[in-house]
Amino acid sequence: MDFRGLLEKQSGKYSDKPAILFRDSTITFKALKEQVLSVASGLSSLGAKRSDKVAIFLPNIPEYIYSFLGIFLLRGIAVPLDFMLTEEEVINFINHSESSILIAQEKKSIDLMNVKNKCPSLKEVILFEVGEAQNLNERDFLFWDKEFSAKATNPGAYEKNISELDHSSIFYTSGSTGHPKGVLLNYGHLKNPLDTFEYFISLNDKDVLLCAAIPFSHLGGLDHVLLMLNSGMTMVLMERFQPYEFLKTIEKHKISIFVIVPSMYVAVLSLKEYDKFDLSSLRYAVVFGAPSSPVLLERFHKQCPNAYLLNGWGMTETAAPNAFFATGTNTREIPHTGEFAPQSQAKTVDESGNILGPEEDGELWIKGKCVMVGYYKEPELTKQTITGDGWLRTGDVARFDRRGRCSIVGRIKDMIKVSGEIVFASEVEEVIHRHPKISEVAVIGIADTMRGEVPKAFIVLKDGEALEKEELREFLRQHLAHFKIPHHFEFTKILPKNRVGKIDKEKLKVAVS
Repeated sequence: MDFRGLLEKQSGKYSDKPAILFRDSTITFKALKEQVLSVASGLSSLGAKRSDKVAIFLPNIPEYIYSFLGIFLLRGIAVPLDFMLTEEEVINFINHSESSILIAQEKKSIDLMNVKNKCPSLKEVILFEVGEAQNLNERDFLFWDKEFSAKATNPGAYEKNISELDHSSIFYTSGSTGHPKGVLLNYGHLKNPLDTFEYFISLNDKDVLLCAAIPFSHLGGLDHVLLMLNSGMTMVLMERFQPYEFLKTIEKHKISIFVIVPSMYVAVLSLKEYDKFDLSSLRYAVVFGAPSSPVLLERFHKQCPNAYLLNGWGMTETAAPNAFFATGTNTREIPHTGEFAPQSQAKTVDESGNILGPEEDGELWIKGKCVMVGYYKEPELTKQTITGDGWLRTGDVARFDRRGRCSIVGRIKDMIKVSGEIVFASEVEEVIHRHPKISEVAVIGIADTMRGEVPKAFIVLKDGEALEKEELREFLRQHLAHFKIPHHFEFTKILPKNRVGKIDKEKLKVAVS
């Protein structure tokens, strides 16, 4: 992607139009270009050049966007880090990526001096918004306002000879234990989300996009920036997800498209006043992550009947998104089936890698320009994930119908084998979600001496509700085969979430092991 060309084009065409609305501030497309150019110029003055790695450790604020795009102008490699990381994880990821510059904001739980001392590759640490969290010595750090002053812009500093094969970013998808798993993407990969959205969704410069605190450290966060810049639309940025503020923002700014994860829908629908907001401006409501409960989506759809609800599919490893699935709220579509964008090939295979026919469940494999370069500095893991002829093993179980439409059945790791019978946690969760007293649910498999494994359901009830286990079992008997009904139920006030807001089943599994 030619990011400098895009910035020049949009700042010329939409000079005074808001590109980003954040808190009470407005950043126009002209101001966006100036901020990005100043970051690129400042990094260049510090010696950053093509293929150098620059790590970003900031919350979801506009400066994260300026940093991303400034690095891309230099044709560098961005290493986005989640602001929720621990100090150990920050050090681990910087060392693994061999980043030479870190752009960071202070955080009470992070000793940035310690980070600098324990990361030999770091030449400079640039601080944004220095407060009183730590006693920082100016001799050891640089500062955003000084290094990225607009007056310092040097138009000749930016890389002009660009290649789509240049490496663009390393997105980390694992924690501090074991070997870090960094997904290495090139500049060509950054066009895949745009191509996929353009194939399925008709967006234009009149649309208003809501970034509801999807972290910029995840590809889904960067996708918002790419959509804003490519379409010339305004993006409203939320630093944190708060259900009430989410609905208030849609109404206030007449949001036409948002992308969230399933747990965010649950949080919104748990509000007693959610149906009091005017959501008529919405054209598209997109959810990514685990297959979403049709019950939840249809409840939400009643408040925005003009919106087209879609379930997006994709992985960081495949420069998501890659496919969209109808939710069943549009009568023209077959519920829960979808198709892949034309730049991707997809198939299902059995355990031996043999291609499966229609209506057969198997692992979903995907191929095309969307497939990552590989896991950074992990050649063996890359070989285990990508076949010799370029197919990426997704770990998802899917089936194609006779029309070639695909349905995601569940994750291989979410398969529960009950006395030889296969049970998918997502199917059980979807049925449990239908019970009117239930707010959230997560199903995992636990060891059982007689059956090998059995399902266990963790359940969050709606406020003020009470539910007996036998009442729930009776409800499930009407909708599920007996071996799919959880043998154990645990009622809890909250379910653990990961940094994107998805339910963290690994923590649940650890808790019962």
